[in-house]
Amino acid sequence: MLFLVAALLLLGVMLGTVAHAPLTFSVALGLVIAGWLGIFAIRERHGRRRSTSAH
Repeated sequence: MLFLVAALLLLGVMLGTVAHAPLTFSVALGLVIAGWLGIFAIRERHGRRRSTSAH
């Protein structure tokens, strides 16, 4: 998942979308997105474990 965020950030820089923003802003935004995806993955995994153990 982290690889995907890094790849999308690199693609954005190459295409020029992120090139207008400072590098620190782009990296910070990438870290926020990676954190959000990590929290989402943990919540999904925890939710699936709870529902399968109940059945």
